[in-house]
Amino acid sequence: MTEHHPVTVAITQVEYLAGSRFVPVPAPRLTWVTETDVPDWRQAWAEVESGGSVARVDGRDSVLVPWPFAPLAQGEGRAVRVRVHGEDGSVSGWSEWREVEAGFLAEGAWSACLVGLAAPDRTSQPALLRGEFDVTGPVRRATLYATARGLYQVEINGSAVDEDTLKPGWTSYQWRYVHETTDVTALLRPGRNAMGIQLAGGWYSESYGFGEDKKPFYGDQPAAAAQLVITYQNGNTAVVATGESWTASGDGPVVSASIYDGQHDDAQRNQPGWSTAGFDDSSWDPVRAQTAPTPAPRLGPPVRVVAELPVVERWVAPSGVTILDFGQNIAGRLRLRVDAPAGTTIVVRHAEILDGEELDTHSLRGAAATDSFVSDGSPGTWEPQFTVHGFRYASIDGWPGGVPEGAVTAVAISSDLERTGWLETSHPLVDRLHESVVWSMRGNFVSLPTDCPQRDERLGWTGDIQVFAPTAATLFDVNGFLANWLADLALEQKRLDGVVPYVVPNISGVPTFATAAWGDAATVVPWVLHHHYADTRVLEDQYESMTTWVDLVDRLAGSGHLWKGGFQFGDWLDPTTPPEFPLDARADAELVATAYFAYSAQLLASNAAALGKADDAARYRDLAAGIKAAFHEEYVTGNGRVVSDAQTAYALPIVFGLAADEEEVRRLGANLGALVRRNGYHIGTGFAGTSFLAEALSRSGQLAVLDRLLTQTEQPSWLYPLTQGATTTWEAWDAIRPDGSPHPNHVSFNHYAFGAVAHWLHEGLAGLGAAEPGCRTLRIAPTPLPSFDHARSRRRTPYGVAVSGWRREGDLVHVSATVPPNTTAVVQLPDGSAEFTVGAGRHEWTARVPVAARRRPGLSLATDGVDVIDDPAAYAAVLAAFDRHAPWAADALRSHPRWHPGVPLIMDVFMLPAPVREAIDAELATFGQDS
Repeated sequence: MTEHHPVTVAITQVEYLAGSRFVPVPAPRLTWVTETDVPDWRQAWAEVESGGSVARVDGRDSVLVPWPFAPLAQGEGRAVRVRVHGEDGSVSGWSEWREVEAGFLAEGAWSACLVGLAAPDRTSQPALLRGEFDVTGPVRRATLYATARGLYQVEINGSAVDEDTLKPGWTSYQWRYVHETTDVTALLRPGRNAMGIQLAGGWYSESYGFGEDKKPFYGDQPAAAAQLVITYQNGNTAVVATGESWTASGDGPVVSASIYDGQHDDAQRNQPGWSTAGFDDSSWDPVRAQTAPTPAPRLGPPVRVVAELPVVERWVAPSGVTILDFGQNIAGRLRLRVDAPAGTTIVVRHAEILDGEELDTHSLRGAAATDSFVSDGSPGTWEPQFTVHGFRYASIDGWPGGVPEGAVTAVAISSDLERTGWLETSHPLVDRLHESVVWSMRGNFVSLPTDCPQRDERLGWTGDIQVFAPTAATLFDVNGFLANWLADLALEQKRLDGVVPYVVPNISGVPTFATAAWGDAATVVPWVLHHHYADTRVLEDQYESMTTWVDLVDRLAGSGHLWKGGFQFGDWLDPTTPPEFPLDARADAELVATAYFAYSAQLLASNAAALGKADDAARYRDLAAGIKAAFHEEYVTGNGRVVSDAQTAYALPIVFGLAADEEEVRRLGANLGALVRRNGYHIGTGFAGTSFLAEALSRSGQLAVLDRLLTQTEQPSWLYPLTQGATTTWEAWDAIRPDGSPHPNHVSFNHYAFGAVAHWLHEGLAGLGAAEPGCRTLRIAPTPLPSFDHARSRRRTPYGVAVSGWRREGDLVHVSATVPPNTTAVVQLPDGSAEFTVGAGRHEWTARVPVAARRRPGLSLATDGVDVIDDPAAYAAVLAAFDRHAPWAADALRSHPRWHPGVPLIMDVFMLPAPVREAIDAELATFGQDS
C-alpha cells in the first residue's frame, strides 16, 4: 500500500493581494491552496474560521471564494484560517492564521485636505510638507491613508513609512484617486510626533505631448493628502489629517523632478530633522489647502525595487564621461554611494543603446532622462525617488577622480507582481527570448501597463496591453494590477460616449475614434482576467464598459456587420511598412477591424454567460454569428484564400473562429504557411497579428512552418533582436538594422507587444493552458516542434503549481505533467490520439511522434528555391556562395524574399556573366560533401 503525505492547506491570497494584510473591500474573497500527493485529490467541502465562527463552503471552490462572514468595518481586523475535507474522506489540519484588515475608510470618513505650496515659484515645484500631533496614550493601531496629485513619500518622526516608490501611481485624476494604506504603529511615540511629506509632480503635473505641444494636462502643481487614524488601547480613536495647520517649504533637497526629464537634488538644501517633532519651521509658509476628492484603496501591488544590477562593463568615452553597462535593459534609476567635496555636481544620463562608445539618446525623443546630484560634502547614498528611466547604459560626469568601483548600482523598479510562469526549452535563444519578454513586462508594468519606459511617452496604450494581456497573466499575477487600470479605462470611455481611448489614462490630446484592437481592450482584458483567475467581479465591474464598446461598434458596422470606414491603426508596425507610413500594413485594416468585432462579440457572449446573463449571452452569440457570416462572405474564398493576402489576414480568422469548419481551418493554414515560406520564414505581422501567428500555424497543423519561423534569426523575426544583443523585446522588428544602425523613427527597445508569443510558448510548445477559468481544469497539449528536444512550462495557478513538459527520444516523445490538487486536466498527446481526462497528481505518458525525414537537396542553380528555403543548411550555403560571387543577389534574397515553388535559383542571378554563374554553380555542387 502506498503511503501518502498528509493534506495541508494555506491561504495564499485575500482579494487581489498576496503579501499584505490590508484589503480594499469589506468582503474580501479568499483563495487557498491544498498540497498533497494523494492522487486525484479533490475538495468535497471546506471550513473557514474567523472570530470563533466557522462557515462551511460546499464543493470544490477554493479560488476567490466569497467572504462568509459579516463585512469588515473601517479599521477592523480579523484572523482567518481554513481546513479542507477531501472527497476521499481525508481532512487537512487548519491552515496558519491569516491576518486580514480593512484597508479602506468608511463612507464619509475621509477628512484630509490636499495641501501644497501656497505660492510656488515654478511649475511642478517639489515641496516638503509637515505637521505635528500628540499621541496621548498607549496605541493599539495606527493606520495611514495617503494620496497625492503627484508623487509623495511620508516620514513619521524621521523614518520612512515604507519602501514603496512612485506612490500612489498614476490614475485618471479627473475621475479617480487611489490611496495607500500603511501600518505605522511602530513609528509613533508617546507625546509630540511629526509627519512629513516629500512631494513632487510626477504624472500629475508632467508635461505631455511632443515638441512644442508639450504642456501639463491635469495641473501644474502637486499636492498631497494624508489621514492618520490612531486607535488607542482604550478603544478611543484620533484622526490626524493634512489641512490648513500644516506648513510647507519649496526649498528642500529635491530641486526639480520629472518623470520624463529626471530629477535634480541638492544635498546642500537638506533640512535635517524636518519630519521630527520640534523642528523649527518658522521660515516655512502656510500650505494651500483644498478639498480632497475621496480616494479609493489601491487594488494592485505597489511599485517597489524588484532587482539590483551591478556594473558589468565600464569605459571612459571620447567625450570624457564614464559609461556604465549594466547588462540588462530595465526601468529604474541609479543608486550612487558618493563621498565628494561640497558643491560637487554629478550628472547621470540614461540610454538603451550606444552610438559607438557614447550613449545614443535619439530614442528618448524629447525626454532628457537626466538626473543630477549636488553633494553637501558628507559621504552617503543617493537615489532619485520621483523619476524613472528606461536604460541599460548610463553616463556619469563630474565625479572627482572618476567613478569608484562598486559605487554605482542600477535599481530596477516595477509594480511588485508575483511571478507565476517559468519556461525552459532546448533552444537557448528561445529561452533568452522568454526572459527578454519577462524583463520588458517588468519595465512597462510600473503602476500601469505602458508602451515603453524610456522616451517622452510611456503611456497606457490600449492596443499594446490588449495583445499582451494573455502573456502577462501567464508570467505574473496581474489580476489586481489590470483590474485597477480597467477602472480608469471604463471612466475614460464613459466620457467619450463609449469610445475606448488609445491610451489610458487619456492624456493624448488628439482626436479619438473607435479603433479596432485598441478599443477591444475593453472586452479582451476582462476576459483574460476571468480566464486566468476565475474572477467574475472584474466582469461585473467592467460589464457596462464591455457592452458599450461592442454596441458602439455594432452601430458603426450596421446591419451588414462589416466594420468599414473610419480611422484604424490596422496591423500597426507590420515589418513591410515604410518607417514614415507605419499604418500601411499588408493586411486590410477593415478586415482586421471586422475580425476583432467578431472576437469581441464572442468574448462578450462568454462573459455574459459567466455572469448568468443568459439573454445577453444569447444576443451577443447571435451577433458574433452574424459577423462571422459577413466576414466569411466578404473576405474568404471557397479554396481558403483570404482576400487580403497577408499573414495577419489568415491568422485572425483561424484563431478567432471565423472559419466555416475544420477543413477550412486547414486550408487557411496551408495558405498561411505558404505565405510564411514565400517570405523566407520571416515574420510578416504587426501588432494586430503577431500575438496570434504561432497559434494560427499550430492550430492549422503547420508545425514545420512554425518551427522554422520560431527559430528564424534573420530580420524580421522573434530571435533576431537577440542576435543584436537585445535583453528586452523591441517596438519595431528592425529597431536595429542588420548594419547596426538604429531605426530612423527612434523606436523603443523595451516594448512588450511583440513578446506576446511567450503565451504560445507556454500553452502551445510546452502545452500548459487553462481549459476552465482559473485553471480549475487544465489543458495539457504539448506541441513538440522538430527543432526542439524538450520544453517545460511551470505555472503557479490559483490552485497550486502546475507543470507540463516533454522530451524527445528518437520517435518517442515523453510527456510529463503535474496537476495540482482539487483540479483535473484534459490531455491531448501529440500523436493525435483522443483526448482524455486525469485527476490531480504527477503523470507521465509516451507518444510516438516521428520526425519527418528531410530530404537534403543537391544544390545547383537549377535547384527549386523552395527546396532551399526549407533546409536551413542549404539556405546558408546558397547565401554564402552568393555573398562571395554576387553580393547584391544575396542581399536581395535576405531583404526581398520570393520563395515561390517552381522557381529555380538561377532566376536570381540570370543576368550575371556566365563565368560568375558557373562559379556559383560549382560552389553549390560541393554542398553536403563534408557532412
